[in-house]
Amino acid sequence: MSEMSYIGVIERYRQYREDIQGLMGSILSGIAEQRLFDDNSLQIDTIHSLGERYPFVELLYTLDIEGEQLSDNLSPPGQKIDYPGEGRDRSQRPYFKLAQEKDVLVVTEPYLSNASHRLCISAVVPVKNHDSESIGYVALDINLTKIIEFLMGDTARRRFSPFFKAIYTLIATGLFFVVGLLLYASFNELVSFIQHTDKRSDKLYLQPFSIIIYLTLGLAIFDLAKTTLEEEVLMHKDIFRHSSTRRTITRFVAAILIAVSIEALLLMFKSALSGGEELAHAVWMMFSAVGLLIALGIYVYLGAKAEATLMEMFK
Repeated sequence: MSEMSYIGVIERYRQYREDIQGLMGSILSGIAEQRLFDDNSLQIDTIHSLGERYPFVELLYTLDIEGEQLSDNLSPPGQKIDYPGEGRDRSQRPYFKLAQEKDVLVVTEPYLSNASHRLCISAVVPVKNHDSESIGYVALDINLTKIIEFLMGDTARRRFSPFFKAIYTLIATGLFFVVGLLLYASFNELVSFIQHTDKRSDKLYLQPFSIIIYLTLGLAIFDLAKTTLEEEVLMHKDIFRHSSTRRTITRFVAAILIAVSIEALLLMFKSALSGGEELAHAVWMMFSAVGLLIALGIYVYLGAKAEATLMEMFK
């Protein structure tokens, strides 16, 4: 999905709850006035203006003092929300009860909207006339994902996300094509080995290693392509979460580690059969794999510890 996952959205909301509620309160306080109840054209102009300034605004509507919706659900241009609202009884909604009880602006906790089918939050503010008598309430619904992106300055990157995914898809496709070529090469080597007439040839004993090298290299590249496709295209990735970035790096390094380990092992066997000329290179390659494994373990441990510390700071 192109947007943040619901779990990520909830976590970010907890982190920015005060900022979000403060922003919603300032927006709603600036538009809530008695004229909004009497002028339908003003309601439409208001929601259009809000949509231009704040891309996260979804719905605007008014309620009477008993909780019955006076206006229809008004949404900014470009948003298709087909959910009738005029005449509906909202008196049993938690946000209305809370606003009626406290007689001040209230902001709800996140919930799944019936109108947009996305996570949203609502803000409701009572409106009074010149005699300080309540005449009704103005309600505003916002897309929770979009307001978090707005506050984090992540809107521009989201626009380029489809382009990035397309590039990663092309790269993964190219890697899968290379895997196909390696499998084809290993198949040819296997056929050549079976059809070889001189069974006493020294090269015949080394040929199975060529087949294994092609296959293991194909396995490593396939795992790399699969990881790229899953991490960057198919799965949701929250770049602001350390665990998400750490998971991607871990999977990439693990794929390389497996390939290096297998190649080092094969080189050892090949050296043993051919006189041990390349045994030192195989040993150094294995040491490289061990060093890479130790470095990966340290990175994962320190990354998890740093994230736990950050989570404690935001609690």
